[in-house]
Amino acid sequence: MPAHEGRALYAAAARAARLGLPLLEIGSYCGRSTLLLAAAARRAGTVVVTVDHHRGSEEQQPGQEYHDPRLLDATDPRRMDTLPVLRRTVAAAGLEEHVVAVVGASPRVAAALGGGGGGRFGLVFVDGGHTDTHATADYESWAPQLAEGGLLAIHDVFPDPAAGGQAPYRVWRRALASGAFTEDAACDSLRVLRRIGQGI
Repeated sequence: MPAHEGRALYAAAARAARLGLPLLEIGSYCGRSTLLLAAAARRAGTVVVTVDHHRGSEEQQPGQEYHDPRLLDATDPRRMDTLPVLRRTVAAAGLEEHVVAVVGASPRVAAALGGGGGGRFGLVFVDGGHTDTHATADYESWAPQLAEGGLLAIHDVFPDPAAGGQAPYRVWRRALASGAFTEDAACDSLRVLRRIGQGI
C-alpha cells in the first residue's frame, strides 16, 4: 500500500474508531496496514482484529509476480507463511495489546465468530484475496457485521481494467448499489464507504 493510501486508511480508521467498536482487517499479510489500524485503535482504546490464512494470495505464490522467497514456510518450502513476520512487525511497533490476529480463511472465521450479526465492528477493511470468489466472500461474510455509521474500506479498487484486477472494484460497486452504503472518502485505489442502512 502506497504511503498516501496508508495515511487515508489511518484517517478512516481513526474516524471509525470513535464508535468505540473493534476494527476488522481482512488480509494482514506482513502487517503494514495492520499497524495503521492498530495505531488508530490504540488512540480510541479498542483493538483491530486481523484475519488472514497467512499462506499468501494467488500472486504471491512461488513462480508468481509478487513472490518473496523470504516468506516461505521454514518447514515446507512449497508454502508461504507470513504469520511470523506479522507477529514481529506488530511486536516491534509496540502494538501487540491492540492487535488480535486470527489465522484462517476469512469466511470460515466470520462464521466461527458469530456469523451475520450487525454492529460488531466500526470498520471493515477488505484487502484479502483479489479474485471474484475471495473478494465477494469477504464482503458477504463481514459487511453485515459492520455497525451502522461504520466504514467499509476496500483496497485495490481500479475502475480501469488496465490498472489492476476488477474484483475489488465489483465489490465496491455492489456495496454502493445495495443502498446500504454511501461514499465517504477515496484515495487512489482505496475507497471508503459509510454504512447507512440494511440490505447488504
